[in-house]
Amino acid sequence: MTAPTPTDWSFRAEDVTKVYKGGVRANDALTLRIEPGEVYGLLGPNGAGKSTLVKQVIGLLAPTSGSLAIGPHDLVAHPDVARQLCSYLPQAQMPIDSFHLAEAIEITGRIRGGGREAVRRRTDELIEALDLGEWRNTLGAKLSGGAKRLAGFAMATVWPGKLVILDEPTNDVDPLRRRLLWEQVRGLSSFGCAVMLVTHNVLEAEKSVDRLAVIMDGRIVAEGTSSALKSADRGQLRLQVMLTPGVTTPAAPEWVRHPLRVGNNLVSSIDEGDAAHGIAWAVDLMNAGVAEEYALGATTLEDVYIRLTGHTSDDDDASAA
Repeated sequence: MTAPTPTDWSFRAEDVTKVYKGGVRANDALTLRIEPGEVYGLLGPNGAGKSTLVKQVIGLLAPTSGSLAIGPHDLVAHPDVARQLCSYLPQAQMPIDSFHLAEAIEITGRIRGGGREAVRRRTDELIEALDLGEWRNTLGAKLSGGAKRLAGFAMATVWPGKLVILDEPTNDVDPLRRRLLWEQVRGLSSFGCAVMLVTHNVLEAEKSVDRLAVIMDGRIVAEGTSSALKSADRGQLRLQVMLTPGVTTPAAPEWVRHPLRVGNNLVSSIDEGDAAHGIAWAVDLMNAGVAEEYALGATTLEDVYIRLTGHTSDDDDASAA
Protein backbone atom coordinates (compact mmCIF):
# COMPACT_ATOMS: atom_id res chain seq x y z
CA MET A 1 0.00 0.00 0.00
CA THR A 2 1.16 3.57 -0.68
CA ALA A 3 2.34 5.18 2.54
CA PRO A 4 -0.02 8.02 3.50
CA THR A 5 1.13 11.48 4.48
CA PRO A 6 0.81 12.33 8.19
CA THR A 7 -2.39 14.27 7.51
CA ASP A 8 -4.00 11.59 5.34
CA TRP A 9 -6.67 9.97 7.55
CA SER A 10 -8.44 8.21 4.70
CA PHE A 11 -9.77 4.68 5.10
CA ARG A 12 -8.36 2.20 2.59
CA ALA A 13 -9.34 -1.38 1.80
CA GLU A 14 -7.24 -3.13 -0.83
CA ASP A 15 -8.04 -6.54 -2.29
CA VAL A 16 -9.83 -7.62 0.89
CA THR A 17 -10.89 -11.25 0.63
CA LYS A 18 -12.61 -13.32 3.30
CA VAL A 19 -13.12 -17.05 2.77
CA TYR A 20 -14.93 -18.98 5.49
CA LYS A 21 -14.49 -22.65 6.26
CA GLY A 22 -16.09 -24.72 3.55
CA GLY A 23 -14.93 -22.33 0.85
CA VAL A 24 -17.66 -19.68 1.20
CA ARG A 25 -16.18 -16.47 -0.23
CA ALA A 26 -17.92 -13.62 1.61
CA ASN A 27 -15.62 -10.87 0.27
CA ASP A 28 -13.75 -11.18 -3.00
CA ALA A 29 -10.91 -8.70 -3.62
CA LEU A 30 -12.80 -5.64 -2.34
CA THR A 31 -10.94 -2.37 -2.91
CA LEU A 32 -12.29 1.02 -1.85
CA ARG A 33 -11.17 4.31 -0.31
CA ILE A 34 -13.10 6.81 1.82
CA GLU A 35 -11.70 10.30 2.27
CA PRO A 36 -12.06 12.41 5.45
CA GLY A 37 -15.30 14.39 5.27
CA GLU A 38 -16.82 11.99 2.73
CA VAL A 39 -20.03 9.97 3.14
CA TYR A 40 -19.56 6.71 1.25
CA GLY A 41 -22.51 4.37 0.75
CA LEU A 42 -22.03 0.61 0.69
CA LEU A 43 -25.20 -0.81 -0.86
CA GLY A 44 -26.22 -4.39 -1.40
CA PRO A 45 -28.82 -7.02 -0.51
CA ASN A 46 -28.58 -9.25 2.54
CA GLY A 47 -25.75 -11.75 2.14
CA ALA A 48 -23.80 -9.55 -0.29
CA GLY A 49 -20.81 -9.26 2.06
CA LYS A 50 -21.35 -5.84 3.66
CA SER A 51 -21.42 -7.03 7.27
CA THR A 52 -18.40 -9.27 6.75
CA LEU A 53 -16.39 -6.28 5.54
CA VAL A 54 -17.46 -4.21 8.55
CA LYS A 55 -16.45 -6.96 10.98
CA GLN A 56 -13.00 -7.02 9.42
CA VAL A 57 -12.65 -3.24 9.62
CA ILE A 58 -13.41 -3.14 13.35
CA GLY A 59 -11.21 -6.13 14.12
CA LEU A 60 -13.82 -8.81 14.82
CA LEU A 61 -12.64 -10.86 11.84
CA ALA A 62 -9.30 -11.14 10.11
CA PRO A 63 -9.30 -11.09 6.31
CA THR A 64 -7.99 -14.13 4.48
CA SER A 65 -5.93 -11.74 2.37
CA GLY A 66 -5.74 -8.06 1.56
CA SER A 67 -5.15 -4.96 3.70
CA LEU A 68 -7.16 -2.45 5.73
CA ALA A 69 -5.84 0.88 6.97
CA ILE A 70 -6.88 4.20 8.46
CA GLY A 71 -4.23 6.87 8.06
CA PRO A 72 -0.87 5.31 8.94
CA HIS A 73 -2.43 2.45 10.93
CA ASP A 74 -2.64 -1.15 9.70
CA LEU A 75 -5.99 -2.41 11.02
CA VAL A 76 -5.24 -6.06 10.28
CA ALA A 77 -2.00 -6.09 12.24
CA HIS A 78 -3.46 -3.94 15.03
CA PRO A 79 -7.20 -4.62 15.47
CA ASP A 80 -7.13 -2.89 18.86
CA VAL A 81 -6.24 0.35 17.07
CA ALA A 82 -9.18 -0.21 14.72
CA ARG A 83 -11.58 -0.14 17.66
CA GLN A 84 -10.05 3.11 18.87
CA LEU A 85 -10.22 4.82 15.48
CA CYS A 86 -13.69 3.62 14.44
CA SER A 87 -17.11 4.64 15.74
CA TYR A 88 -19.68 1.97 14.99
CA LEU A 89 -23.47 1.84 14.97
CA PRO A 90 -24.47 -1.82 14.51
CA GLN A 91 -27.81 -3.01 13.15
CA ALA A 92 -28.73 -4.34 16.60
CA GLN A 93 -30.00 -1.88 19.19
CA MET A 94 -27.48 -0.54 21.70
CA PRO A 95 -27.73 -2.21 25.16
CA ILE A 96 -28.81 0.89 27.10
CA ASP A 97 -31.80 -0.44 29.06
CA SER A 98 -30.30 0.58 32.43
CA PHE A 99 -29.18 4.07 31.35
CA HIS A 100 -31.05 7.30 30.77
CA LEU A 101 -30.81 8.44 27.16
CA ALA A 102 -28.57 11.46 27.82
CA GLU A 103 -26.48 9.47 30.26
CA ALA A 104 -25.77 6.74 27.68
CA ILE A 105 -24.63 9.32 25.13
CA GLU A 106 -22.40 11.18 27.58
CA ILE A 107 -20.76 8.03 28.94
CA THR A 108 -19.92 6.90 25.41
CA GLY A 109 -18.34 10.26 24.60
CA ARG A 110 -16.21 10.17 27.75
CA ILE A 111 -15.08 6.60 27.06
CA ARG A 112 -13.99 7.71 23.60
CA GLY A 113 -11.76 10.41 25.11
CA GLY A 114 -13.92 13.53 25.06
CA GLY A 115 -13.70 16.06 27.88
CA ARG A 116 -16.65 16.34 30.26
CA GLU A 117 -17.90 19.77 29.18
CA ALA A 118 -17.27 19.21 25.47
CA VAL A 119 -19.11 15.90 25.53
CA ARG A 120 -22.01 17.42 27.47
CA ARG A 121 -22.35 20.23 24.91
CA ARG A 122 -22.22 17.78 22.03
CA THR A 123 -24.81 15.56 23.77
CA ASP A 124 -27.15 18.53 24.15
CA GLU A 125 -26.64 19.42 20.47
CA LEU A 126 -27.52 15.91 19.29
CA ILE A 127 -30.55 15.58 21.55
CA GLU A 128 -31.91 18.86 20.20
CA ALA A 129 -30.99 18.15 16.58
CA LEU A 130 -32.64 14.70 16.62
CA ASP A 131 -35.72 15.95 18.54
CA LEU A 132 -35.07 13.62 21.49
CA GLY A 133 -35.68 16.15 24.27
CA GLU A 134 -38.82 14.48 25.60
CA TRP A 135 -36.84 11.29 26.28
CA ARG A 136 -33.68 12.90 27.63
CA ASN A 137 -34.13 11.41 31.13
CA THR A 138 -35.97 8.25 30.07
CA LEU A 139 -34.43 4.85 30.75
CA GLY A 140 -33.42 2.95 27.63
CA ALA A 141 -35.72 0.07 28.62
CA LYS A 142 -38.69 2.41 28.20
CA LEU A 143 -37.68 3.91 24.86
CA SER A 144 -39.39 3.01 21.58
CA GLY A 145 -37.33 1.22 18.94
CA GLY A 146 -36.98 4.43 16.95
CA ALA A 147 -35.87 6.52 19.94
CA LYS A 148 -33.39 3.84 20.97
CA ARG A 149 -32.03 3.77 17.41
CA LEU A 150 -31.50 7.52 17.45
CA ALA A 151 -29.82 7.25 20.84
CA GLY A 152 -27.47 4.66 19.34
CA PHE A 153 -26.64 7.03 16.49
CA ALA A 154 -25.90 9.79 19.00
CA MET A 155 -23.65 7.41 20.97
CA ALA A 156 -21.71 6.57 17.81
CA THR A 157 -21.27 10.21 16.80
CA VAL A 158 -21.05 12.19 20.05
CA TRP A 159 -17.24 11.91 19.87
CA PRO A 160 -16.66 10.38 16.45
CA GLY A 161 -13.58 8.44 15.40
CA LYS A 162 -11.65 8.86 12.17
CA LEU A 163 -14.04 6.38 10.52
CA VAL A 164 -17.74 6.31 11.42
CA ILE A 165 -19.56 3.14 10.35
CA LEU A 166 -23.35 3.35 10.30
CA ASP A 167 -25.14 0.06 9.63
CA GLU A 168 -28.77 0.70 8.58
CA PRO A 169 -28.99 3.82 10.80
CA THR A 170 -32.63 4.64 10.05
CA ASN A 171 -34.15 1.29 11.03
CA ASP A 172 -37.33 1.87 13.13
CA VAL A 173 -36.98 5.68 12.88
CA ASP A 174 -40.08 7.71 11.96
CA PRO A 175 -40.00 9.76 8.71
CA LEU A 176 -39.57 13.17 10.39
CA ARG A 177 -36.63 12.12 12.52
CA ARG A 178 -35.11 10.23 9.59
CA ARG A 179 -34.71 13.57 7.87
CA LEU A 180 -33.08 15.01 10.99
CA LEU A 181 -30.76 12.00 11.23
CA TRP A 182 -29.62 12.36 7.62
CA GLU A 183 -28.79 16.01 8.31
CA GLN A 184 -26.54 14.86 11.14
CA VAL A 185 -24.89 12.26 8.91
CA ARG A 186 -24.00 15.00 6.45
CA GLY A 187 -22.84 17.18 9.35
CA LEU A 188 -20.17 14.65 10.30
CA SER A 189 -18.08 16.04 7.46
CA SER A 190 -17.39 19.10 9.63
CA PHE A 191 -15.53 16.79 12.04
CA GLY A 192 -13.37 15.47 9.20
CA CYS A 193 -14.72 11.94 9.63
CA ALA A 194 -14.83 9.39 6.87
CA VAL A 195 -18.33 7.90 6.97
CA MET A 196 -19.19 4.39 5.76
CA LEU A 197 -22.96 4.11 5.37
CA VAL A 198 -24.01 0.46 5.10
CA THR A 199 -27.56 0.08 3.82
CA HIS A 200 -29.93 -1.44 1.31
CA ASN A 201 -32.23 1.61 1.44
CA VAL A 202 -31.16 2.93 -1.95
CA LEU A 203 -33.59 5.85 -2.20
CA GLU A 204 -32.42 7.39 1.07
CA ALA A 205 -28.76 6.74 0.34
CA GLU A 206 -29.02 8.51 -3.02
CA LYS A 207 -29.78 11.79 -1.25
CA SER A 208 -27.09 11.52 1.39
CA VAL A 209 -23.87 10.04 -0.02
CA ASP A 210 -20.99 11.60 -1.92
CA ARG A 211 -20.00 8.31 -3.54
CA LEU A 212 -21.25 4.77 -3.28
CA ALA A 213 -20.48 1.21 -4.19
CA VAL A 214 -22.92 -1.59 -5.01
CA ILE A 215 -21.73 -4.92 -3.64
CA MET A 216 -23.06 -8.27 -4.81
CA ASP A 217 -21.78 -11.77 -4.01
CA GLY A 218 -18.80 -10.31 -2.20
CA ARG A 219 -17.61 -8.09 -5.06
CA ILE A 220 -18.04 -4.42 -5.90
CA VAL A 221 -20.03 -4.40 -9.15
CA ALA A 222 -20.28 -0.60 -9.51
CA GLU A 223 -18.77 2.45 -7.81
CA GLY A 224 -19.04 6.20 -8.26
CA THR A 225 -21.33 9.14 -7.65
CA SER A 226 -25.07 8.65 -7.92
CA SER A 227 -25.12 10.63 -11.18
CA ALA A 228 -22.30 8.58 -12.67
CA LEU A 229 -24.00 5.28 -11.84
CA LYS A 230 -27.27 6.48 -13.38
CA SER A 231 -25.58 7.64 -16.56
CA ALA A 232 -25.94 4.19 -18.14
CA ASP A 233 -29.71 4.50 -17.74
CA ARG A 234 -30.08 7.84 -19.50
CA GLY A 235 -32.85 7.76 -22.05
CA GLN A 236 -34.90 5.38 -19.93
CA LEU A 237 -37.93 5.82 -17.70
CA ARG A 238 -39.09 4.00 -14.58
CA LEU A 239 -42.47 2.28 -14.97
CA GLN A 240 -44.09 1.08 -11.76
CA VAL A 241 -47.40 -0.78 -11.89
CA MET A 242 -49.31 -1.37 -8.66
CA LEU A 243 -50.94 -4.76 -9.17
CA THR A 244 -54.24 -5.86 -7.70
CA PRO A 245 -53.53 -8.01 -4.62
CA GLY A 246 -53.58 -11.72 -5.38
CA VAL A 247 -53.17 -11.53 -9.14
CA THR A 248 -50.53 -13.46 -11.06
CA THR A 249 -47.67 -11.37 -12.37
CA PRO A 250 -48.61 -10.36 -15.94
CA ALA A 251 -46.28 -11.17 -18.82
CA ALA A 252 -44.31 -8.06 -19.79
CA PRO A 253 -43.81 -6.96 -23.41
CA GLU A 254 -40.29 -7.42 -24.76
CA TRP A 255 -39.60 -3.69 -24.59
CA VAL A 256 -40.11 -3.70 -20.80
CA ARG A 257 -36.68 -4.14 -19.17
CA HIS A 258 -35.74 -5.77 -15.87
CA PRO A 259 -39.30 -6.34 -14.58
CA LEU A 260 -39.23 -7.16 -10.87
CA ARG A 261 -42.20 -7.82 -8.64
CA VAL A 262 -41.96 -6.86 -4.97
CA GLY A 263 -45.21 -7.45 -3.12
CA ASN A 264 -47.88 -5.95 -5.36
CA ASN A 265 -45.50 -3.58 -7.16
CA LEU A 266 -44.11 -4.45 -10.58
CA VAL A 267 -41.07 -2.23 -11.22
CA SER A 268 -39.37 -1.99 -14.62
CA SER A 269 -37.66 0.41 -17.01
CA ILE A 270 -38.53 1.39 -20.58
CA ASP A 271 -36.98 3.56 -23.26
CA GLU A 272 -38.26 7.14 -23.40
CA GLY A 273 -39.55 6.42 -26.90
CA ASP A 274 -41.79 3.68 -25.50
CA ALA A 275 -43.50 5.97 -22.96
CA ALA A 276 -46.83 5.93 -24.83
CA HIS A 277 -46.67 2.14 -25.14
CA GLY A 278 -45.88 1.83 -21.42
CA ILE A 279 -48.86 3.97 -20.46
CA ALA A 280 -51.16 2.03 -22.80
CA TRP A 281 -49.95 -1.30 -21.36
CA ALA A 282 -50.49 -0.11 -17.79
CA VAL A 283 -53.97 1.21 -18.63
CA ASP A 284 -54.89 -2.11 -20.26
CA LEU A 285 -53.83 -3.89 -17.06
CA MET A 286 -56.02 -1.55 -15.04
CA ASN A 287 -59.00 -2.06 -17.35
CA ALA A 288 -58.53 -5.82 -17.01
CA GLY A 289 -58.53 -5.58 -13.21
CA VAL A 290 -54.91 -6.76 -13.01
CA ALA A 291 -53.57 -3.40 -11.81
CA GLU A 292 -54.94 -0.57 -9.68
CA GLU A 293 -52.64 2.30 -10.74
CA TYR A 294 -49.29 3.08 -12.31
CA ALA A 295 -46.50 5.67 -12.16
CA LEU A 296 -44.07 6.71 -14.90
CA GLY A 297 -41.06 8.88 -14.14
CA ALA A 298 -37.34 9.43 -14.32
CA THR A 299 -35.04 6.55 -13.45
CA THR A 300 -33.54 6.50 -9.96
CA LEU A 301 -30.53 4.93 -8.30
CA GLU A 302 -32.81 2.07 -7.31
CA ASP A 303 -33.28 1.20 -10.98
CA VAL A 304 -29.50 0.86 -11.26
CA TYR A 305 -29.55 -1.27 -8.12
CA ILE A 306 -32.24 -3.54 -9.59
CA ARG A 307 -30.26 -3.94 -12.80
CA LEU A 308 -27.06 -4.81 -10.96
CA THR A 309 -28.41 -7.03 -8.18
CA GLY A 310 -31.86 -8.27 -9.21
CA HIS A 311 -33.24 -6.89 -5.92
CA THR A 312 -35.05 -3.81 -4.72
CA SER A 313 -34.39 -2.03 -1.44
CA ASP A 314 -37.89 -3.01 -0.29
CA ASP A 315 -37.38 -6.76 -0.40
CA ASP A 316 -33.95 -8.36 -0.50
CA ASP A 317 -35.47 -11.75 -1.22
CA ALA A 318 -37.40 -10.68 -4.29
CA SER A 319 -36.74 -12.39 -7.57
CA ALA A 320 -37.32 -11.30 -11.11
CA ALA A 321 -40.79 -11.86 -12.47
